[in-house]
Amino acid sequence: MSLAQTLQVFEALDTAHASGQTVVQLLAAYDRVKVTVTKISGPKGATDFVRIVIPGSAGKLAGGTAPTLGIIGRLGGIGARPTRIGLVSDADGAVAAVASALKLAHMQTQGDSLPGDVIVATHICPDAPTRPHEPVDFMDSPVETEDMNEQEVSAEMDAVLSIDTTKGNRIINHKGYAISPTVKQGYILRVSDDLLRIMEMTSGRPAVTFPITTQDITPYGNGVYHLNSILQPSIATAAPTVGVAITTESVVPGCGTGASHETDIALAAKFAVEVAKEFTRGTCSFFDADEYALLQKLYGSLAHLQRRQPA
Repeated sequence: MSLAQTLQVFEALDTAHASGQTVVQLLAAYDRVKVTVTKISGPKGATDFVRIVIPGSAGKLAGGTAPTLGIIGRLGGIGARPTRIGLVSDADGAVAAVASALKLAHMQTQGDSLPGDVIVATHICPDAPTRPHEPVDFMDSPVETEDMNEQEVSAEMDAVLSIDTTKGNRIINHKGYAISPTVKQGYILRVSDDLLRIMEMTSGRPAVTFPITTQDITPYGNGVYHLNSILQPSIATAAPTVGVAITTESVVPGCGTGASHETDIALAAKFAVEVAKEFTRGTCSFFDADEYALLQKLYGSLAHLQRRQPA
């Protein structure tokens, strides 16, 4: 279970004083884990980007060949102070990502190191702005999407899980979490059978998926509607990317407080941990490489969709 870690992270971040150093302190007891914090300022404020590296026993950091999983907690901010008091719904992605890192770090102390490296990235901003969005207001970010991708997506990641609160819509009417089809360089591929299997195993319920559109996998700021920013990491990498949406049955604004459900966050964190176990040992695939190669042969590259203004 990852509930203990989720509660620990939730309480640590539910403060006006939360920062990247809060995450550093949460992981300070784990000597093998490397945590770095980078403060980035933008036109609407500043935020602390946090990068957590949990080395594997046969990963790239150890000179091995086991693949690396990236887990990104995508959000605008964990708080909207001073207009909102407390942790906002949008914080769920950050909480889930850091909780998964905390669980993986604790596993190492119990003799359970994963074969491959895991890189967890998110950012901590307790006073982010809000912005209008239909059907309910979103959290905004103090920095641009390009800044987020530069800090959170790295070339070492062989696959990416992007965890994001996805409650401010009428597309997903399910309380818990849902996963997206795999996105790779402009292609929306079919949902991974392995990820469906892991989701059903960890939740004990039928898998839940959510639809995405071409608009959702194009860069923010291009003038088209996006469900939210959950697939924005996909525009900055060639690695297959899957959105893990923390969801509700009702429409909940990202800037709403008292709207986070710790058990749902823990389910998403547990899913990420189990995917990390299987992906880094080679028993989980995000996409069918042969089918992707055929699509490219038949229809060419769609990588131009990753650019805001294609050449």
